[in-house]
Amino acid sequence: MTVSQRWFFLVIALICGFFVYLLQPILMPFILGILIAYLGDPIVDRFEAWKCPRTLGVTIVFLGFTLITVLSLLLIIPSLIRQIELLRGVIPDAVLWVEHVLAPWLAENLGWQLDKLSTDGIRQAVQEKLSGHGSLLAAIAKKVTVSSISMLVWAANLMLVPVVSFYLMRDWDLIVGRIHSMLPRNLEGTVTHLAKESDEVLGSFLKGQLLVMLSLGVIYAIGLWIVGLDLALLIGMVAGLSSIVPYLGFIVGIGFAIIAAMFQFHDWLPLVYVCIVFGVGQVLESVLLTPILVGDKIGLHPVAVIFAIMAGGQLFGFTGVLIALPVAAVVMVILRFAYSGYKGSHFYHAGQ
Repeated sequence: MTVSQRWFFLVIALICGFFVYLLQPILMPFILGILIAYLGDPIVDRFEAWKCPRTLGVTIVFLGFTLITVLSLLLIIPSLIRQIELLRGVIPDAVLWVEHVLAPWLAENLGWQLDKLSTDGIRQAVQEKLSGHGSLLAAIAKKVTVSSISMLVWAANLMLVPVVSFYLMRDWDLIVGRIHSMLPRNLEGTVTHLAKESDEVLGSFLKGQLLVMLSLGVIYAIGLWIVGLDLALLIGMVAGLSSIVPYLGFIVGIGFAIIAAMFQFHDWLPLVYVCIVFGVGQVLESVLLTPILVGDKIGLHPVAVIFAIMAGGQLFGFTGVLIALPVAAVVMVILRFAYSGYKGSHFYHAGQ
């Protein structure tokens, strides 16, 4: 890479980062559209291999995604709303437990004194919040309809996602080909190699880990439902989503499930069943789900995932959270390439 090329790519990267910072309020539908197109392109390529026209293949895949999404929402959202209402009923009992059980235990065994005024204030605030809204849907409706302009912008962004994803999925290979043709000839081989490695990392982590998250969420929810936990679906979904970072879903899920079981059953045996559910989930993830869905390709380190998500959210808000993992995957591939170059450089082997 020549000096002028280095400066050119540095300026391009800075300009792209600046525009992402300026345009982050409107980027969400485009980023989601890119994500959907990226996930759907391999399926469309298979339809093309079966002599199916690309537009028809995109239509089939797009309709399949839409049908799965709509059915999932129709099945999950009503139950999820009911469970959130149940959670709202548990919170006052949790506050009372903190005041009458946890606080005395901490004071007796550890010498930690919780201010009674603080616990009273928490209980009063929770009761006011719970009594101030008739239902969760009413609260959401009130929040959404505060500004008609905001509601219209939100609806427009939501409708843009399928439009953007459809056209990107249809023209994905064309866009990639044009980008490839624009590369400087002396960098074509290196950039193509880095792009393939980045795609492998994203493919093994993003596509595979999303399926692992979904599978774990279903396993945890069904297992907790068999145990009889009222908040099974809610805790299962939280644990599944948290599984984007390995072991975090297990820690968060079993913690919430044990607390919920304590307040619901007031017995130690359901706590054992909860531990069994999450133990089985961990075994299935390690032995079955991760080897099959993710494979043995090198993905992102858990610490890198946490840092990338937090840094993206701090710099660019929700837009940064959406682009954090793809950017982190590319950066990691570039750093590995730079490290291998450094290990083979004269600077590293100087004096030998």
